[in-house]
Amino acid sequence: MIKRELKVNLKSFIIWTSILVGMFLVVFLVYPYIVTEDSLNSLDSMMKVFPKELLKAFNMDITSINTVYGWLKSEGFMFVLIIVGIYSSMLGSSIVLKEESDKTIEYLSSLPVKRRNIMTKKVLVSIFYITLMVVVIGIFNYIGLTISGDFNRGQYLLLSITPLLIGLPLFAINLFISTFRHKTKKVIGISLGMVFLFYFLQIISDLGEKTKFLRYFTVYTLADTRNIVSKSSMNPVMIIISITITIVFIGCSFIRYEKKELI
Repeated sequence: MIKRELKVNLKSFIIWTSILVGMFLVVFLVYPYIVTEDSLNSLDSMMKVFPKELLKAFNMDITSINTVYGWLKSEGFMFVLIIVGIYSSMLGSSIVLKEESDKTIEYLSSLPVKRRNIMTKKVLVSIFYITLMVVVIGIFNYIGLTISGDFNRGQYLLLSITPLLIGLPLFAINLFISTFRHKTKKVIGISLGMVFLFYFLQIISDLGEKTKFLRYFTVYTLADTRNIVSKSSMNPVMIIISITITIVFIGCSFIRYEKKELI
């Protein structure tokens, strides 16, 4: 069954991974020609116009975007977090539920396998693909940065891991939500809305002290890229919280799926 799940979900993995690889390929090819001495002067002038709070939201107050690595540490990695978040959420909302939507649950139910075994294999395949996406993007960008010029390899390694800290919890949360539904369309809509809501809350939380409390209501806080960029270290608390959320929601998904009335 694992081979079946790997094959069924391969296409979506390739599509979403290709989106990120293609985007960064363009950046690596074009960025050196865009960033010239004149453009840097114009960029520095433009940066002075933006509010400090806005620059802080994109780490532009602690890093310069005069190199590809500088851009990656600010805006670039935000794209990685968003795409990985979308892919993980959609995978969580559909990996189990699509069997009911496609009416293939009847076939699975006829096999001599328990529900927990079905869920286990689907969860393992999902975690594999989410992790593989992060690894592929991490390796691709590492090669691109090596060719482009000097960069902090230790810091980059920590940054390249951060998408897992939001991807796995988002997968687990949406997997749990999907156990309450029978059709994938509505759940996918919820999962996409959740990703952008969490990301929006993260951006707003960095805009001032009055909105700082919002960081406790979004999984994107767990990525903690700002701490990595400024201190080249990862907060272990964020890792523990990410793992805890993932385990709790996956565990609840197993319990709920065992009791769910399948159609």
